[in-house]
Amino acid sequence: MTGLVNEEMATVPAWGVARALLLSNPDLMLDDTQLLQALGLRPHADNVLDFGPAALARLQAANAKEVTAREEVESLAQANYKAQVETHAMVVDLLDARDNLDLAARVNDGAKRRFGLSVGALALEGHAPAGWRILPSGFLDYVLGPDEACAVGPCTGGREIFGEAAERVRSVALVRISVFEPVRHGVLAFGSADEDAFSVDMGVELIAFLARVVERTAARWPILV
Repeated sequence: MTGLVNEEMATVPAWGVARALLLSNPDLMLDDTQLLQALGLRPHADNVLDFGPAALARLQAANAKEVTAREEVESLAQANYKAQVETHAMVVDLLDARDNLDLAARVNDGAKRRFGLSVGALALEGHAPAGWRILPSGFLDYVLGPDEACAVGPCTGGREIFGEAAERVRSVALVRISVFEPVRHGVLAFGSADEDAFSVDMGVELIAFLARVVERTAARWPILV
């Protein structure tokens, strides 16, 4: 054996020497507990190596990744379900409004109580009911863009829409509304102190749904111009 090893050491790299030695004398590895532990292996049976520790580690890592992904999906599903439930409850609140002043108050209360936001507001360009913010003509096109129905993300148009509450608003969700006859254009607005609460990649279906409810509810009490 010594002659074989010496001969190969002269002709192959170091790994070749080690491999030749192990192939010729596998018992040397099986009997070396320290080496097996360093490699993450353990003897399983005669002439068989059990890759248990290494395989188990890979399985545990894969399982942890799967669990994390599943938990993220479950968390998102729960959040979506809760948002839908709270949206439906807020719709009932809005439908119970006594007038447009009460409607604006319910928007603000629902934003805080049901969604944990800083403020909710209703605003119209030109003349507006009590409790609603009055916006300059053309303001909505400036903030939303002339062809956009909504804007979600960093705070825009804060003080005009939210008044003093704008000081604590870092992100917003704005949806156009059209109410009364002749038609007046305005916005249903929600503001959060968390800059990540509203982001441009968020869906706006629930907010847009609330906006349609606001339009139909506000129409009960037309304003005189």
